[in-house]
Amino acid sequence: MVEVPQTDEGWYMLHDFRQIDWDAWRNAPEQERERAARAGREYLASHESAADSPDGEGTSAVFSIIGHKADLMIVHLRPTLDLLSQAERQFEGTALAEFTTQPNSYVSVTEVSGYVSDDYFEGGEINEGLRQYIEGKLKPEIPDDEYVCFYPMSKRRGEEHNWYTLPFEERAEMMSGHGATGKQYAGDIDQIIASSIGFDDHEWGVTLFAADPVKIKDIVYEMRFDEATSKYGEFPGFYIGRRFPPEDLLAYLNGEAVPTAEHDDHGGHHHGEGHGQGHGDGHHHGDSNGSHHGDAGGHHGDDDGHHDDSGHHEGEGHHDSDAHHDGDDDDADDEEIRGQLADMDIYAGQPHGEDVYATVLYSEADTDELFEEVEGLRGNFEHYGTHVKTAVYEAADRDRSAVVSIWDTASAADTAAGFLSELPGIVERAGEESGFGTMGMFYTVKPDSREDFVDKFETVGGVLADMDGHLETDLMVNEEDENDMFIASQWESQEDAMGFFRSDDFQNTVEWGRDVLADRPRHVFLA
Repeated sequence: MVEVPQTDEGWYMLHDFRQIDWDAWRNAPEQERERAARAGREYLASHESAADSPDGEGTSAVFSIIGHKADLMIVHLRPTLDLLSQAERQFEGTALAEFTTQPNSYVSVTEVSGYVSDDYFEGGEINEGLRQYIEGKLKPEIPDDEYVCFYPMSKRRGEEHNWYTLPFEERAEMMSGHGATGKQYAGDIDQIIASSIGFDDHEWGVTLFAADPVKIKDIVYEMRFDEATSKYGEFPGFYIGRRFPPEDLLAYLNGEAVPTAEHDDHGGHHHGEGHGQGHGDGHHHGDSNGSHHGDAGGHHGDDDGHHDDSGHHEGEGHHDSDAHHDGDDDDADDEEIRGQLADMDIYAGQPHGEDVYATVLYSEADTDELFEEVEGLRGNFEHYGTHVKTAVYEAADRDRSAVVSIWDTASAADTAAGFLSELPGIVERAGEESGFGTMGMFYTVKPDSREDFVDKFETVGGVLADMDGHLETDLMVNEEDENDMFIASQWESQEDAMGFFRSDDFQNTVEWGRDVLADRPRHVFLA
């Protein structure tokens, strides 16, 4: 018997398509049109903020659809099927509904499958990157990217080609190749894939988001040549459109361009609480073994556990790994830290680094094996302009390595963490175990001063070991450049960490370092 992947379900999803009766709209008195637009606007704004959900969980968005199939698409994500039903019926109670019909709809549920992680389904411990990825798949946020493409899809069950009779290993191999294609679109495509088996006429609903609509065409086109799609993918139809804020509803109904100039930005959309998805999403069409995140690849078939920053996972799920942060509080804390460092003449740059954002994961795998895997991922990362650097650093005094990935944006760094969490031997992500987090200190040393730098670290390491709140500090060396050093220092609290920077020993080290460093150091807060 063919192995059936386990699944775990998250939020329910409704694509509610609406057609406007334009003749009735034009013939209605202006006062009636304004009343209908106001009611529709209030409905959309309320549901975007998930005010209808008891715990405020979920989100919604409205899109204008181009072509004859529909005029509007309202997308709802809610924790229960009953709340979806309620959202649909509440629209029917608005004055705007009197001017619309419902030519189509699609019902599905987000999910992860056994392809993602055996430990997850067996109750084992999973790392933070994978946990965030799974959370993002089960409770996704609707991305800010304004252009949208929705299509249902199924896996072929023909006499010659039947996806469901293939062995697991063969499906996984095809999906692996499919995922590799999708990863090339990380940063360009976000997606939400939800299962509709038993809920609607097809097996999955795929929703792609992009700032550039051509990217949507490109990823769908390129994936048509993957065996998982060319032999086994079936796609009955596509919808294309653009997101606009509820405030622009009347402008849309009046034939104006939306979003209007006032709202034509990506920051004006409110997504309720929103759960990070690894904007690295990928597309997996099929039994979801797809992976994180995040913001991108395409996978038509079972998700095979690959993380894409913006891809296609067509199957029992796709993943996004855009891990979310609690905005204002975190930003305030980071600003405070940077201010204190500035007072001590230490430049810490943006909240997560010197004009960059970094993520670090630790691995106990063989360093050569780890480097080979990272080199493959880095080749994909380098397609994106936001990528600064990804490297493997080996600890000087113990058997573990650090994979460091530095990006221009926080979302890209978080998405990269989703991909990196699947590397061999990953044991933790920087910041997971310490109360405050990790300070990552990057130093490029003059070649003639390398040994002196290592000796100085041993001296400072002895001082650190005696400091309150210090957990551990490692000196790590870049596998490709022995003069590129990374010091990872973990602390119990912010005050303990700042105590190190205030110490005379650190100030003396800074003065000493002016003669041995080839470039300005970077001090990056990784948690």
